[in-house]
Amino acid sequence: MASGNLTSNQMPRRRLDVGHILIYVVLTFGALLAIVPFLWMISGSLMNLSEATGRAVLPNVPQWDNYRQAWTDANFKDYFMNSVIIAAITVTGQLVFCTLAGYAFARINFPAKSFLFTLMLATLMIPEAVTWIPNFITVVWIGRISPIPWINNWPSLTIPFMASAFSIFLLRQFFFQVPSELWDSAQIDGAGHLRFLIRIAIPLAKPALLTVALFTFIGSWNALAWPILVTTTPDWRPISYGLLAFLQEAGAMVHLQMAGSVITIMPILILYLLVQKQFTEGIATTGLKG
Repeated sequence: MASGNLTSNQMPRRRLDVGHILIYVVLTFGALLAIVPFLWMISGSLMNLSEATGRAVLPNVPQWDNYRQAWTDANFKDYFMNSVIIAAITVTGQLVFCTLAGYAFARINFPAKSFLFTLMLATLMIPEAVTWIPNFITVVWIGRISPIPWINNWPSLTIPFMASAFSIFLLRQFFFQVPSELWDSAQIDGAGHLRFLIRIAIPLAKPALLTVALFTFIGSWNALAWPILVTTTPDWRPISYGLLAFLQEAGAMVHLQMAGSVITIMPILILYLLVQKQFTEGIATTGLKG
């Protein structure tokens, strides 16, 4: 009688999937392309001038004082605080207005709902540079009738970006997936849309909200062209402008330029590390249907 157990020679061999190997090779190559410049920037920020302008790959002795010198010489303290304030106001505005708009598009029926949603999505195809002139004219006009100035002040840097078509779409997709049974139960308890949104929908949408907050923070922190357009003094200019000015002033001081770049991107990296789990979940659970 033949044995029911297969010997090692008789066990079926797993076929080598060439497609999967090719995918892994491409992804690994792409990851290296993305991470090598970042690692080189960190390494260069810890070198002295001769090492940074030479062929050294790693510093012989890490020069941690480069960060202090770059922070002081570039006056990063003021620019850094400006960026923190601008990003905080912008993120708060996006979370409020995009949450309300996303919920309305997902759960509330109103005239021309589909048309307005399609029109909003169409704005994603408009290059950002095309909107600079209309936005600038709007900001100047509102600043003339506003009790506080908008040019060279925080309103011009934050209010035009308190709503985003992408953020509204992302939250709309998430709210669309909230089970209708929860809405029916809330109605039985006498809850309206606002109470349902605050008590049930928003707690469930935490991953999507953190994703919106992260994207908004990155966009606000990295903004450069618009702040230069609406500000003429350094009083409200963000850290991206501070880095640009420092790169021009530092000249051949490559190691200090690298240190300034590391300082500039560090808040984004720290924030991503704190919310990476929720960020991945928010991307994976939105846009699946709707």
